[in-house]
Amino acid sequence: MESLLFPVLGQGIKASPGFGSSTRSDARLLASAAFLSGPSALRYSPPFRFEMGVRLSKAASRWRRKFGKLRRRDPVERTTRNVYDQHVQESMVKEKASPVLESGIPLKYSPGKAFPLGASKVEDGINFALFSQHASSVILCLSVPKRQNVGEYGGMVEVALDPHKNKTGDIWHVCVEGLPGSGVLYGYRVDGPQQWEQGYRYDSSIILLDPYAKLVAGRKYFGDVTDKTSKFLGTYDFSSLPFDWGPDYKPPNTPETDLVIYEMNVHSFTADESSGLEPGIRGSYLGVIDKIPHLLELGINAVELLPVFEFDELEFQRYPNPRDHLINTWGYSTMNFFAPMSRYASSGGGPAVAAQEFKQMVKALHNAGIEVILDVVYNHTNEADDDHPYTTSFRGIDNKVYYMMDLKNNAELLNFSGCGNTLNCNHPVVMELILDSLRHWVEEYHVDGFRFDLASVLCRGNDGTPLNAPPLVKAIAKDYVLSRCKIIAEPWDCGGLYLVGRFPNWDRWAEWNGKYRDDVRRFIKGDPGMKGTFATRVSGSSDLYQVNKRRPYHSINFVIAHDGFTLCDLVSYNFKHNDANGEGGKDGTNDNLSWNCGFEGETDDVNVLSLRSRQMKNFHVVLMISQNDVTWHEHYWDNPESKFLAFTLHDEKLGGDIYLAVNAHDYFVKVAIPSPPQKQQWHRVWCDEDGDNDGDGTSGGSGEGDVCSGGGDVVLTQIGNPPMISLLKVYLSVGPVTISLRILQLSLRQSHETT
Repeated sequence: MESLLFPVLGQGIKASPGFGSSTRSDARLLASAAFLSGPSALRYSPPFRFEMGVRLSKAASRWRRKFGKLRRRDPVERTTRNVYDQHVQESMVKEKASPVLESGIPLKYSPGKAFPLGASKVEDGINFALFSQHASSVILCLSVPKRQNVGEYGGMVEVALDPHKNKTGDIWHVCVEGLPGSGVLYGYRVDGPQQWEQGYRYDSSIILLDPYAKLVAGRKYFGDVTDKTSKFLGTYDFSSLPFDWGPDYKPPNTPETDLVIYEMNVHSFTADESSGLEPGIRGSYLGVIDKIPHLLELGINAVELLPVFEFDELEFQRYPNPRDHLINTWGYSTMNFFAPMSRYASSGGGPAVAAQEFKQMVKALHNAGIEVILDVVYNHTNEADDDHPYTTSFRGIDNKVYYMMDLKNNAELLNFSGCGNTLNCNHPVVMELILDSLRHWVEEYHVDGFRFDLASVLCRGNDGTPLNAPPLVKAIAKDYVLSRCKIIAEPWDCGGLYLVGRFPNWDRWAEWNGKYRDDVRRFIKGDPGMKGTFATRVSGSSDLYQVNKRRPYHSINFVIAHDGFTLCDLVSYNFKHNDANGEGGKDGTNDNLSWNCGFEGETDDVNVLSLRSRQMKNFHVVLMISQNDVTWHEHYWDNPESKFLAFTLHDEKLGGDIYLAVNAHDYFVKVAIPSPPQKQQWHRVWCDEDGDNDGDGTSGGSGEGDVCSGGGDVVLTQIGNPPMISLLKVYLSVGPVTISLRILQLSLRQSHETT
């Protein structure tokens, strides 16, 4: 069985209200002073508020590594240090006292260590480590909550790092003693070469988010337009107790063959008052927990969550543009790859609460037998394009490393994502970032798998050239921590690298089967010559997945998803009408293989509405019966005019065989039901020959319990006018136990002329 898928702000920092009054020049002076006074210099700034700067960045460069002998290290260092500079020596110097924060907390500092990256708890305090290969200076910026009110923050301390004392290879690091175990906000000012044409985008006036921050603090409430220019800074929580997963907890570990995936957006799922939830719970991780009974009713066993990594939902409102009224609900604009979306916490709880509630959600879903798959976006970031850059992290830290660019064309960003930039995924440093991120979500949050958005980008080299054996894709397939995870590729990108059935897989990667979607749409709307292709798709797409050790379950079958038309749109429009979003219909594909059932758009015509309802049911049923173990009852494969298809579906889990027939002709077809095995009979549970699909069994046709001996004829009628498809579904009984034959007649128009 295959898997199923349902469906320009102020530039810089203002002197008084900002993080301090430094300009790029005095930041350099501060760094120079630090070289004379010790391993780090500290500076205090008044209580802060700042506007995120907006700058451009791109990335492409070659990384050369030096290999040397290393001491034995703990697992948290193991997978990262081998990519960065290998000659690591941790020099310790006598600690020096720093200025005292407004909150009254004295700080001490020491050189710290290069690993792990990000903020980590060590014996002497909190260690901060940041990779930047090309930076000439780095300043750590810290703000601590006031003792009287944790929600209010005092002044900013800035720690200038000495490249001779606070740098190992390409890692900048410092240890700060005296910081609280949670609630501290931090970021970095980074400076370096200014040659645009060489790919550098440094601007030390912007405080940047740590790529390895495990939590991110931003605005408190989703879509709060009173806080459009919210800062986004790293934070940490080393004070909370470990999350209690429970003594009897275990993940479902559902076999890939049995996956029925429900794609959903955490916020939108319960954001509306119709969810019946309290306002503070709507649109949150806890809101998903409340709806688990509904998910179980649907019969699904996995949820695929649209992006839950931290993103700025108001990014479209940074500058005047046709879309500046929109809120980014989906989240395909990642700001940080480690932190759960903080505004999905209940009641504006913030990043630490979001992390805890995410775990609560996963635990509850697992206890209900539902796996959690994350839709992850490693093909680009939120930092946008050359025209309207939004520098928040990677660009300002090391643009040449993190992004693909055309160094022969003024270091222009390469855009294979359709979103203005492309992450340089197979650069060793970026590759380790992605692997560390994936492991973090598995080990810390217990997620069960990942669906990789525009995964063909992961198959490109530093200059965008497609790779036959991309290192990142192989590393994900072979990684020990990720070995139990489902890994699913969306096997195309916006640069034309279409890899459906050909995605480098090492017999591990599954794929969104875009050919299944397209061919099923064509057949169900009545396109001619689709019978053989339709049969291939519903029986496992052997033309795509019968290679090496690949199996039908490596095909994730789907008809609709978040991209393109919804299921209702698919049966209501021949053309897209994306007017409200301000893009003038330029977004998305122009060919959705849709049919409007005789009228374009919304209508009150009951006949059109009835037909659309039947069409949607047909799509659903075809998706659910698409399995690989079938016996065909067909003699007209070579006839391009044939629109009739019959087969028996074998599935021991259902207690027997299921006979199905599909008639797309505009005339009746007699079907000879195959003779059952000895001492077995075909039984009919319900028949709905007049096209009424309410399932009450009260319409015309044979009654419940009717027996078909096999070998006889069953007429598949064309229902109503215009012509329709009928679907016959038959269960086989074994021995004296009666397992009924069921007929579902779901009508489908044969042709697709418009009125």
